[in-house]
Amino acid sequence: MSMAFALSLSACGGGGESDGGTAAPGSTTGGLEKTQLLVGVVPVPSSAPLFIAEKRGFFKEEGLTVKTEIIQAPQAVMPKILNGSMDAFLTSYVSLMAINDSGAATLKLFQHSQEAGPDVAGVVVAKGSPIKAAADLKGKTIAVNVLKALGQTLTNAHLQEAGLNPDDVKYVPVQFADQISALSSGKVDAAWLVEPFLTAAKKDGATQIIDTTDGVTAGVPIDGWGVTQDWLTKNPRTAAAFHRALAKAQQIAGEDRKAIDEIVPTYTQIPADAAAAMTLGTFSMEADRANVQKLADLLHGYGYLKSKVDAARLFASLGG
Repeated sequence: MSMAFALSLSACGGGGESDGGTAAPGSTTGGLEKTQLLVGVVPVPSSAPLFIAEKRGFFKEEGLTVKTEIIQAPQAVMPKILNGSMDAFLTSYVSLMAINDSGAATLKLFQHSQEAGPDVAGVVVAKGSPIKAAADLKGKTIAVNVLKALGQTLTNAHLQEAGLNPDDVKYVPVQFADQISALSSGKVDAAWLVEPFLTAAKKDGATQIIDTTDGVTAGVPIDGWGVTQDWLTKNPRTAAAFHRALAKAQQIAGEDRKAIDEIVPTYTQIPADAAAAMTLGTFSMEADRANVQKLADLLHGYGYLKSKVDAARLFASLGG
């Protein structure tokens, strides 16, 4: 299979901003502070629970109308997040910690989505490359989608296990969709890829030399739904209702792979056969706090976060 389907993971439908609708006094919505929400979604499998919740009417049951807007990362929509026009958003744990570390906002992990499983993300080399293992990467160039983020952090851990230092390689930023051409042209020696790009790259002949979501970095938390502490404080009943609907869908995602396969093509350009072929991580109800702390410590240890992180403080406290 070619990389064509992965070149533009844009959403179908959705979009537009919430008008911030509020519940009328005495309405049947249980006194929700807001009934209309705008949620930032990334066109990746981790967003599936939200779309499952929408399709199955879980939001409607809670008196909520949820609209979506495609984002690539929360950093790009911080103005909307800070002014409250975007209520919640899919975020990697790395982005959430980086934003908090910068002082731009106080974000909380509202609902976990996915943690890594084997072969969800890895380092690949072009077909026929002499690079066969992590130790062979000394002095080589590795493409990552974003510098000093998850890919670089996970790869560093595996390089160290192989006896190398992070400074022994050079990381360069390359969008996932452009990484295979960068490999084949020799612009980079290796590339860190996530699904669905990883499966597509292997089918195009690339060889995986490191599974960055197994071994020393097994079970690393990938992403979840974020909100600001300010939003939580202002909207406690809405937060509880939104969380109940999301959690119900999260449980379905964790128990029924078919539910994910069916919904992913509706909000991405990933066709059904490719969605079914992807390797997924685990859609558990909650992140393993020890693994979140391990990730935070790695990020701080490599200098990607200025301050040490207490992982327990990253999670939202819901009163409803």
